[in-house]
Amino acid sequence: MEQLPQILINILYTAIIYFIIALSFYILYFSTKLLNIAHAAIITLSSYFFLSFYSAFNSLLPAFILSIASSTLSGLIIYKIVFYKLIKNNTPKWIVLIASLGVYIIFQNAISLIWGDDVKSIRFADVKVGHDFFGAYITDMQVIIILAGINFLILSLLFYRFSKIGKQMKAISSNLELSSIFGINQNRIFLIAFGLGSCVAAISGTLIAFENDLTPTFGFNLLLYGVVAMIIGGVGSLWGIVGGAFLLSIAQNIGAYYLDSKWMDAIAYIILILFLLWKPLGLSGKRLKKVEI
Repeated sequence: MEQLPQILINILYTAIIYFIIALSFYILYFSTKLLNIAHAAIITLSSYFFLSFYSAFNSLLPAFILSIASSTLSGLIIYKIVFYKLIKNNTPKWIVLIASLGVYIIFQNAISLIWGDDVKSIRFADVKVGHDFFGAYITDMQVIIILAGINFLILSLLFYRFSKIGKQMKAISSNLELSSIFGINQNRIFLIAFGLGSCVAAISGTLIAFENDLTPTFGFNLLLYGVVAMIIGGVGSLWGIVGGAFLLSIAQNIGAYYLDSKWMDAIAYIILILFLLWKPLGLSGKRLKKVEI
């Protein structure tokens, strides 16, 4: 199988992308238990922000920093204007889900209105052939994304294990009422969760946009893959999400090789349905308390 090295590289790269997207959503869901579809808008928005800031300043680092800051701020504004009031009013989770879908549609249309529906690309250097790695080719940006994913995993493990905020997030996720009795501010933790999740989503969206063309629906498909990876990996486990991302990536890339790339979406949802039917707790097998949709 002459293309095996390239398939392995593709599996690693795709799995890292799914993990980073799943991680950004996991940070939100782990604490709030909200399925926030509007999170996809942050992924998309970050890449378009970068496109505009890079055109304005013609400098990579300021454009990157400003796009992350602007996208993170957008996520916080969405929380304060929409989700904070819904949570405060004890709105049922399914209504919050519909509201988040409405927010996403608003942002998607705003992106189309401001930047247009045509396909755009982020290019700040000449297109080069990737590095030859045992017969496979990998680009500089793919290497950066893989390294970023590894760093995100390490930082996340340290954050939830050792930081005060991380421990408070775990406490709220485990038992909201009891954590409130012990003085943990729910609104503050939710705000931090939206900020951190939006920041990770913005970083991932901007990095991925260097390798992919941009459309107003760019972030939605990525979010769906990330959520699928999180569900099949096990919602309560970071390592489970890693396993889910790799399982999804392996199945899709092998399916694309033997069948066609058009089957990648179908393969993702077939795996999701199989896990929901026969292994609903995911690879990690951890059951969360009071998980609601």
